[in-house]
Amino acid sequence: MNYRIDLHNHSCLSPCGSLDMSPSAMVSQALKLGIDILAITDHNTCRNTPAFDRCCRDAGIFPVFGAEVTTEEEVHVVCLFPDLKTSTSFGRFIESLLPDTPNVPDVLGDQVYVDHNENILGEVEKSLLQSSNIPFDRLIDEVLSWNGMVIPAHIDRPSFSAVSQLGFLPDLPYTAVESVHIPCPYETYDKPVIRNSDAHYLQDMGKRSWSISLEELTFTEISKAISRRLYSLS
Repeated sequence: MNYRIDLHNHSCLSPCGSLDMSPSAMVSQALKLGIDILAITDHNTCRNTPAFDRCCRDAGIFPVFGAEVTTEEEVHVVCLFPDLKTSTSFGRFIESLLPDTPNVPDVLGDQVYVDHNENILGEVEKSLLQSSNIPFDRLIDEVLSWNGMVIPAHIDRPSFSAVSQLGFLPDLPYTAVESVHIPCPYETYDKPVIRNSDAHYLQDMGKRSWSISLEELTFTEISKAISRRLYSLS
């Protein structure tokens, strides 16, 4: 069966994201767009995943939980996990690797996490736009050790990508590589290449969603289908 999927989206917790991007609003927008599988990937944190889980399940959308981690070299990497518990544990791990530099909401943006009814539960005090204290190659191994999917983000962008920060994409065991442009203009070592919306605003959701063929709707089957290239980016 074919499903519409988007594996890179930011909620109101990401300081560069709109405060309109509550998990509830994201799920409502995904329903309008016909997206069946939706991921939440805030910068260096997973604190909005519990609300996202509740909203997705209430709406009949399959949730994927993760974060867009900024490595020591300022490379962005989409890290996705098989369940809510694993993602929240990983989120705490990544937050612990951030410097204790406080966020300045008036300058950098708010970092609020909410419940499924959009009530604010708290605000992350550390700036989430910092680099975490983990190198790129170690992050790849770390995510895979948590049984996650690891996807270097937007490698063809001129900033915060593996190519822009490292000068090239190292040949490592990624689940897939994310590229804004298809075909990808860089060497990807025959890894699966996908694209995602990287939405920070509701109007940007679904702009680069794609179709995936699954025998069963599970995280494991999504990962297998990506590795087998059972998808269409049209």
